[in-house]
Parts: sequence; C-alpha cells; structure tokens
Amino acid sequence: MEFEVYCDETHPDLFTSQKPKAQYLMIGSLWLPAALREDVKAKVKALRQEHNAWGEIKWTKVSPSQLAFYLELVELFIGYGDKMRFRCIAVDQQQINMDLHQGDHELGFYKFYYQVLHHWILDFNSYRIFCDLKSNREPARFTELRQVLDNANLSADVQCVQALPSKQVTPIQLTDLFLGAASSRLNRTLQEGTAKEALVLELEQRLGRPLGPTWRSESKFNIFKIDLRGGW
Repeated sequence: MEFEVYCDETHPDLFTSQKPKAQYLMIGSLWLPAALREDVKAKVKALRQEHNAWGEIKWTKVSPSQLAFYLELVELFIGYGDKMRFRCIAVDQQQINMDLHQGDHELGFYKFYYQVLHHWILDFNSYRIFCDLKSNREPARFTELRQVLDNANLSADVQCVQALPSKQVTPIQLTDLFLGAASSRLNRTLQEGTAKEALVLELEQRLGRPLGPTWRSESKFNIFKIDLRGGW
C-alpha cells in the first residue's frame, strides 16, 4: 500500500535554549493511506463550512468560540479507526547529550525524527513523508533522512521526505493539533477549565485512556517517551 505521513514538532528550541520553557521536545506524525487524503480534506472542509472556521488548524488556536469545530476534528480522527494513526516521540531535554551528535543540533534533531518514523515503516509498502516547512531547516537534511530511512527499511520504499507549508496542508495542521494535545499533558501546561482541556478530555475519553507514554504496540495514538539515560 501507499502511505502518507505528515510531521510537525513542538518546542524544537529545547536543544539550544539556555532557559527552556518545557521539559520535552516532541515530534509528531499522522499516518494515513494515500488514497484517504482527499476524503480527509473534503470532510475537514465540510466541518469548516459548518462551523465557519477558515483559519489554520493549530493547537494554539483552540478557543471557546472554536471548541465545537475542534471537537469534531477529534471525532473525525477517531472515526477513521486504524486508517488514520498518530505517533509522537517525547525527548527529555535534560537527557540530551549533544556530544553524541557531534555538537550538531540539527543532526540530533533528525535522529529523533528517524525514531518517530522508522518503527512504523513496514515491509512492502511505500511512504511519502511531509514535514512542516521551517525557515531554519536545511533541505539537504530531508534528503539525508530519506536515504537513512530507505536504507534501514530495505523491503519498503521511502519515496520522499519533503517540507511543505502547513497553511496549505490540512494533515500537517491536524498533526499540530494532536501533538499539542499530547505535549500539553507531558509538559504539564494544560490549564483547568479551558477549551484546550475540554478537547484533551474528549480525546482521552474517546481513546479510553489518559494521554501519556504508551506501549510500542499502541497503534492509534502512540506516545514514545524515549529514555536517553544510557546514552544515545
């Protein structure tokens, strides 16, 4: 089968900040069959029309006035079952040793991207991977990441790793939303009584568990809290 993977990150500055505002750098990915993309876009567009919600879908934009729209996005995600899946990695900034990455922050960053993606790439499938376009990302890094993933998954075909502007790509926006929800729990930034808390509580109820580190076998909403204390 042909799959598409949409990626985003939160708190990437934790690698370099002297005064970090969070504990975990997180990288998220939304996985779906390529044939499902147009159906997802059409359903999100219909929800936009219903709720008059035309701005970019983002975790930071979850508000009381838009809560009904965002709750419907949660329901849409759940409704696709295992056809649409989410996986993210949480990296404790206190455990990061940049000496293991030749002092190259970008190299370390893409090594963690590799960990997000590699374990869900299966034999005999093809994958196109799309990341949110950032001004400080080097295009050569995406080429290198594709090659590394392709070499590590010889029976699969990683066709591309490409950066696209999130404003133009609905699935990247959905990745931002679900990554923000996961990060709010792990980084303990969720405030009681807010629209964001209502969204997270709805997502947790629909998943049947709190958002937190999961077993590797969790296939719908997988949160991988990597342990770097042994060195990596």
